[in-house]
Amino acid sequence: MSLRPARPVARPASTAPRRGRDGTETRARIEAEALALFAAKGVDGTSVRDIAQAAGLSEGALYRHFPSKEELARELFLSRYATLARDISAVDAGGGTLAEKVASVVGLACRLFDAEPALFAYLLIHQHDHLRYVPDTPEGNVVEAVARLMRGGGLSGEGATLTAAMALGCVVQPAVFALYGRLDGPLAPRANEIAGAVMALVERAKAD
Repeated sequence: MSLRPARPVARPASTAPRRGRDGTETRARIEAEALALFAAKGVDGTSVRDIAQAAGLSEGALYRHFPSKEELARELFLSRYATLARDISAVDAGGGTLAEKVASVVGLACRLFDAEPALFAYLLIHQHDHLRYVPDTPEGNVVEAVARLMRGGGLSGEGATLTAAMALGCVVQPAVFALYGRLDGPLAPRANEIAGAVMALVERAKAD
């Protein structure tokens, strides 16, 4: 399988340049370009020069905003990961049955992938270098947010955590296949099918 995504990685809307005279516009442009590069090439495969050139800056100007590529990568991950965790927590707090909440979270994830594939790829595919810095609270941790949702649906202990991990796999793996051209089209039309697979895991875990 080729390591190059089958479709171009879009600039994420959530990191579009912001107006301002205090450097926020430049910082946002750096973040947007870095996120696209990290998603496509990985952090190790992306150089500071790559990011600076994509953002239209000198390397020295980039360092005025971020002291290192690693710190930039970590800040990008933690802030966006926390936003996704809060969105999942909001779904959980909104009421409804477990099946309804699962459908909402899966739909949220599929829409995020379709709209911002670079962000999705970076958060849920290129996550391993950053997870040790993620807080344990559901409001900042996607896995804990999903596990709390599972606990609210009647699972407990390791069963909730394991089911949360498998549920995330049900979403991430189709996204990986879509990124590399093994699945055609957006993920949103497949959300109900993916949510059904997650609920099958839940029912199996309850039966055990």
